[in-house]
Parts: sequence; C-alpha cells; structure tokens
Amino acid sequence: MDAASARPAGYWKAQLEKALLAPVRAMRREYLPLLMVYFAYGAMGLTAVAEAFWIKQGLTWTPAELSALAVWLTLPWTIKMVFGELVDTVPILGSQRRIYVFLGAGMIAVSFVLLSGAAGGWITLIAPDRLYILASLLAVTGLVLQDVVADAMSTEVVARTNPDGSPRSKAEIDHDLGMVQVLGRLALSFGIFAVAGLSGWLAKWLPYHTVFLIGLVVPLISVTGALLVRLETSERRPTDWRILGGGLVFGATVTVLALSPLPSSQEIVWVLSMATVIWMLLRVTSEVDHATRMRIFYAAVIIFAFRATPGVGEGYRWFAIDVLGFDEAFYGVLQQLGAGIAIIAAWLLSDLITRKPVPVVLLWITLLGTVLTLPTLALVFELHHDIERWTGVGARGIALIDAAAVSPLVQLSIIPLLTLIAIYAPAGHRATWFALMASLMNLALTAGSLGTKYLNLIFHVDRGQYANLPKLVVAWVVIGFVLPMAAIVLFGRRVR
Repeated sequence: MDAASARPAGYWKAQLEKALLAPVRAMRREYLPLLMVYFAYGAMGLTAVAEAFWIKQGLTWTPAELSALAVWLTLPWTIKMVFGELVDTVPILGSQRRIYVFLGAGMIAVSFVLLSGAAGGWITLIAPDRLYILASLLAVTGLVLQDVVADAMSTEVVARTNPDGSPRSKAEIDHDLGMVQVLGRLALSFGIFAVAGLSGWLAKWLPYHTVFLIGLVVPLISVTGALLVRLETSERRPTDWRILGGGLVFGATVTVLALSPLPSSQEIVWVLSMATVIWMLLRVTSEVDHATRMRIFYAAVIIFAFRATPGVGEGYRWFAIDVLGFDEAFYGVLQQLGAGIAIIAAWLLSDLITRKPVPVVLLWITLLGTVLTLPTLALVFELHHDIERWTGVGARGIALIDAAAVSPLVQLSIIPLLTLIAIYAPAGHRATWFALMASLMNLALTAGSLGTKYLNLIFHVDRGQYANLPKLVVAWVVIGFVLPMAAIVLFGRRVR
C-alpha cells in the first residue's frame, strides 16, 4: 500500500516540479531584449489608473464615444504589416532591429509628455480631448513598432542547430518556439504586476500630470533591453512593395476615412482592413503547404471569434467609482491581484498549454470565463448588499474575487496561436508574418470594440446614468459565450 500510494505522490511531485521549472529551463540570454520589450509593454499600466480617472473627470467623452475612439486607436495595429515589412527589409543606420525599438520608445515618451501637458494645463494650444487622441495614437504606434521587433525576434532567437552544428529535431524547435511565446506572456504579465498596485497609489496621492511624467521610465526599459544584447538579424531580402506600398496606401485611405464625416466609416475601414490583411496573408503563405494553411486558418477563425467578443465599456468602471465607491488605490489593488494570478497561471500551465490544441484551450477558457462573469453580474444588479449580509463579503471583496479568477484567461488564450504562428513563420518574412497575423487578431479586437460601441448605443450608460447597465452586462455575457462556442463547435475538429 505504501509503495502504491507513493507512486501517485511521486508522479504529482514530478509534474509540479516540471511545471515550475519549465520557464526557468527555457530561458536564454538571447531572449532578454524581446522580453524587456514585452515587460515595458505591460509596464505601460503605470499610468492606467490615472488615465482612467482623468478621462472621467477631465474629458467630455461618453462610454459609447470612448468605444468608438477605441476602434480608431486600433488602426496602427491593423496596419502592423507595414511596420513588419519595414523591420524585415528597411535598415536605418544599418539596423533592422535596435533602431526601431528606439523609434518606438521615442513615440511613447512624447505621448506621456502630451498627456501630462493636457492634464496639467500647460499645453493650451490644443484642447485636452484632442491632445488625448494625439497622445494615444503616438503611444499605440510606438508600441506596435516595438512589438513587431519583439515578434520577429521571438522566432529568430531559437537555435535551429546544436552546438556541434547538427540539426535539432523539429519537436525540440517547436517546443522552444512555444516556450519563447510563454516567456513573452510572462514578461508582459510581470510588467503589469510590477506597476499595478503602484499605479493606483500614484493616481491617488499625486496629480495626474505628474503620474504621466513618471511614465517616462517605461520607454527607458525597452531601450535598456535593446542596448544589452545584440539584436540584429542576418536575414536579408528585397522589399516587397506590394505589401509595403499597399499597406501605406491602405493606411492613408483609412486616415482619410477617419477624418471624413462619412457615415459608418469605422465599419467601412474594418471591411477594407479584413480584405487587405487576408490578401497579404495569402501572398505571404503562398509557399506554405495546403494542409498547414488550412490548419492555421481554422485556428485563426476560432481565436478571431474568441477575441471579437465585445466588452462592457467604461460605463461599468464609472458605476464602480460612483456607486460602489472604488477609488484609485483600490483599482491599483485589483490590478495587482489580477496580474499576480495571471503570472502564476501562465507559469504553471505554460508547458501544458503549448502542447494542447487551440480548440481545447479556448473551450475551457470560454466556459470558465462565462462562469466567472457571475461576480460582475452580482455587482451590477447590486446583489452585493444581500451577499454581504449572508457571507460578510461586500462589493470590494466580490471585485477582488472576480479579478483573481478572470485575470489569467486573457493571457492564456493567446499562447496557442502565438505558438502556431512562430512554428510556421517563413524565413525572411518573420516580422511581416507575425505582423499580418497580429493584424488579423487585432481586427478581431476592432470588431469587439465595434460591438462594445453598439451595445453602449443600445443600452445607453453615462456618468450617473446606470439604469441600463445590468442589461448591457447580460448582453455582454451572452455574446461572450455564444460567439466563441459557435466557432469551436463548427471548426474545432479541423484543427489538429
């Protein structure tokens, strides 16, 4: 009996050790620059709480207008293939990697200065609402540029040969490519965790414009990473002007539409974007075998549906501030808890997720995510009073439970697709390939932002006007379950 009971105990101990040590064993010095870029991306949350409260107090946007603005702010992500082609083929001062990290960091730094000027009132030539748009576009563009470099490097840093020059097995290479994606998600989560609580306390005790200036430390992180290790690639190829030129023309067209009073301009841009990205993907994957292309296609459809689910919008945050009494410091606590749980989940489940099919991972995440919306429903229906009488857990306790439970799901959901993309990234087209696939996935987020706008137009919510919020949240929960589940049921068996 002792031997029999020892075997299961030993097995689970070995599995736990494997899960705990997998990211540590996967780490290489060559990964450091791209991980610092991802870390800096997560650390952008240093100013998130200050920005959210400043928008509510100092700007004039409604939740529906903010959701519509979010659609336009995804445009740099939508034309990510332009940045990808630049990084792949256009060296600046002899650099195809480091210089682009520097350029992105510069844009992010300028965006923080503009936000500080708007919040502090020391930039007066442009209205605060307009300054916010300009700063947001600069920040997003800088992040996209750095993200393109990190994505390309995530496929380049994995060794294809052993130290003796002999080729490594495909299984080993594929697993390492997957673990690089896991390490990237972990770095992002560590960045979020590092600043989450601090962001709330800074917003509570310092003027918002001061917090935005403190945010200048974030671009320094990615610059430091770029200086530590050699970044450049040895891969060279001519510029594909059908992709670069087409992307630039597309970007110009989108900008004209964004500035025009044309009705449904956002929807027109979304359709044009989808057509452009799909055409470019077909071109880049022309040499990939049919079976692989179809596998990626069906996996992308499922993840597209998962990421296209709408959000609730800023109305829920404003409800939490006005009705539930959540302040800046508590939002920092929520972010800190959520980021910590996300790190633990990504760490322990990293090896498992990289080996499981996309549909299986997203099926469980969808089911869990739907169940975990119950705390949000309880809060918007103001059931927390009854729950507090029965259990002693009030609105803040429910929000903490909600943050702890939901936070890991978003990061875990993207790892399978990133692994798949990394495995099949074509040599010489790595940045463009990642950029195009990322553009496709960001178009899903754009669809979700459009959905958020529609929901907020149907169920109007504004400062102090929260009567429609419960209906809005119920619609969000239903769509968030039905849309990804339908894609999994229809296409899940076609992804091997």
